[in-house]
Amino acid sequence: MHGYQKVPMTYMLCRNRVEDFAQWKSVFDSHLKAHQEKGLRLDNLWRCIDESNNVFFLFEVSSLERAQRFISDPVAIKAGEVSGVIDGEIHFVEDTEDY
Repeated sequence: MHGYQKVPMTYMLCRNRVEDFAQWKSVFDSHLKAHQEKGLRLDNLWRCIDESNNVFFLFEVSSLERAQRFISDPVAIKAGEVSGVIDGEIHFVEDTEDY
């Protein structure tokens, strides 16, 4: 290779099924600073083509521990309720060396 070893990057991959995308997105956008303070950087956001209220998003994670504390914080949980999240999933994933 080039004389260096790639350090695996950690990500938080999320799916939310929401009542109303515009409402959810407004609340989501209002939490930009909170995400940044917890070491989360939005990498991408997608909506399903055939179910536009099904949203997927990917954060780069600088600290797994801080990210885990953030998602279990009552304020974050309340934000999900206020934004109209019906259900969702969160997975912490990392790069593999051989992709």
